[in-house]
Amino acid sequence: MLLDKRLAKGKELPDRWREKLGEPSLPRPEGPVVWLHAVGLGEILALRGLIGAMAARAPGVEFLVTSTTRGSAEVFGANLPPRTRHQFLPLDAPGYLGRFLDHWRPALSVWAEQDLWPGAVVATARRGIPLALVNARMNADAHARRRRWRGLYADLFARFRVITAQDAATGRHLAELGAQGVRVTGSLKAAAPALAADPAALAQARAALVGRNPVLLASSHAEDEAVVLAALPTIQHRPLLLIAPRDPARGERIAAHVGEFGLTATRRSTGEGPTADVWIVDTLGEMGLWYRLCPVTVIGGTFGMTEGHNPWEPAASGSAILHGPRTANFAADFAALHEHGAALQAGAESLGAALTADHSAMAARAKMLSDAAQGGVDGLAAELLELGGMA
Repeated sequence: MLLDKRLAKGKELPDRWREKLGEPSLPRPEGPVVWLHAVGLGEILALRGLIGAMAARAPGVEFLVTSTTRGSAEVFGANLPPRTRHQFLPLDAPGYLGRFLDHWRPALSVWAEQDLWPGAVVATARRGIPLALVNARMNADAHARRRRWRGLYADLFARFRVITAQDAATGRHLAELGAQGVRVTGSLKAAAPALAADPAALAQARAALVGRNPVLLASSHAEDEAVVLAALPTIQHRPLLLIAPRDPARGERIAAHVGEFGLTATRRSTGEGPTADVWIVDTLGEMGLWYRLCPVTVIGGTFGMTEGHNPWEPAASGSAILHGPRTANFAADFAALHEHGAALQAGAESLGAALTADHSAMAARAKMLSDAAQGGVDGLAAELLELGGMA
């Protein structure tokens, strides 16, 4: 009943929703399968570097990645690492999970970030499949919400043989919930390769942007758009602003909002090109295009309560990183970038000048950090393969 309602609202893929009942839409490949799970788009994209490192070390191993959201499936499908396929995680009930595990028979189960499905974890462990939790992230609020369920979490964590955290605070929070042997290894998001870009679409968009000096506002929310749009009219040699909203369905509302600043806008989702002051690129799965084409990226979520989005995506593509003051969700990531002069914080007053400055050296430093991180996951890849008996 739940899936029927979500399907009617367009929240499930019509041809794949039964995967959530444990019914596979793909055959199982030959050889050992590593199953990795992450909930949403950002989490699932962060796994690509780790999968690539494991694939390079073990040519005979195949990979299954599961997630729960429609958007994550659509974007990840355009960014598949070697020998990797995607399915939706079944609902957390024995019949669906049993069907899923019977079909895929994974040699290893790797969970990412912080959301654990108790039924899936227990069902996997009961079959003797080794479990690992990687790239764990848990802030103070998330820890407080889970504290009353410490007994449950301690039981779940005891079933994981490897647990790695993004930062020391997460490590403490996990330990307080009963996790043993937590290691702080940093964020896997830094190790993810650049997002893919369709060559034909890239060439077409590059031609359309000639002479327009594009800058990108990525994964934006209303608070970010208000600040950046207010800064745009103050710039003497105004760049073309590309707005890639976190929720592409907001494209029409953003276009109406642009007019309030005396600016004009076009929308990519309706087939319009970059012929106005602002080009709203309200499409899904094309961020790889905009990071490659825009020398400067303003990270969305950093001017409001969202507290930031992933800065490593533009870094991997060589786009310079600008951001507002609100970065708590990625505090360690932004701190690492600033330590190496690879990102710049700008407020409402300084944003106009920052958008038109030459940040090529800063972008190069961020790209170097990203490249180094991609080479830094080899040790974890080797450890996981050994855990699953595939080393």
